[in-house]
Amino acid sequence: MGLPKIDLPIFEGVLPSSGETFKYRQYTVKEEKILLVAQESNETGAEILAMKQVVNNCLLDREIEDLAMFDLEFVHLTLRSKSVDNTMNFTVTDPDTEEKIELELDVEKVKMNETEGHSKEIKINDDYILYLKYPSIDSFVRITQMDSQDPLVNYFVMVSCLDKIASEDEVYYFKDYTEQEIDDFMNGLNSQVIAAIQKFFETMPRLRHELQYKNKEGTEKTFVIEGLRTFFI
Repeated sequence: MGLPKIDLPIFEGVLPSSGETFKYRQYTVKEEKILLVAQESNETGAEILAMKQVVNNCLLDREIEDLAMFDLEFVHLTLRSKSVDNTMNFTVTDPDTEEKIELELDVEKVKMNETEGHSKEIKINDDYILYLKYPSIDSFVRITQMDSQDPLVNYFVMVSCLDKIASEDEVYYFKDYTEQEIDDFMNGLNSQVIAAIQKFFETMPRLRHELQYKNKEGTEKTFVIEGLRTFFI
C-alpha cells in the first residue's frame, strides 16, 4: 500500500492588475527546492523561470501566461506568506557607514504602487487609439537574455507590449501581424506617441515597500524594496 497524499488548503487572492480573484495552494518542499536552486544561481533569468514554475504549480484556476510580470511577483509573495512565513529577515549594507543592518519585512504589508494618470490607452490621432498590455513573464525572460547595452532592448520591450490599435470601425491585433509589419508601424509613429509608450512603462504598477532604520551614526535611513531581485525569496 502506497503512502497517503496530503491534501493542502486552498486560498483565494486578488490580482493587482485586474482585481480578479485567483485560487492557489501552498507550495511544498518540491517548490522550495526550485526556488533555492534559482536563488543560489544569482541570475535574474533563472529566478524568473523558477518563480514562473512555482506559481504555475500552485495556481489552480488560471494560466500562468495570462499574468503580467508584477502579478507574478505579487502571487509569488502571496504564496511565500502562506507557505513559509509572512516575515523575512535579511541584511543590507548602509551606503555611508558600510555597516551591516538587519531588517525584517512583513510581506503581507507589501502593496502595489500605482501612479495616478497611468493608462494603457494612447491616442495616436483623431482616428486611432493604441492599446498597450503589460509585459508578460516570457518577455522578461527574453529581456534578461539580451545584452543590456543593446539599443534594441528598449525597442523589444515596447513591441512586446503592443496589444491592438482601434478605430471607430475596426480593431487590429498586433499578434496577427508579422515582425516586419509591426516594425513598419513603429517607424511611422511620431515622437509624442513613442514618449507616451515610454511613460506607460515608467508609470506601470510595481511592488514597492520602504523600511526605516537608523545607522550607527544615528541617521534615519530608508531602504527601498522594489523589483524582482529584492523580492525574490
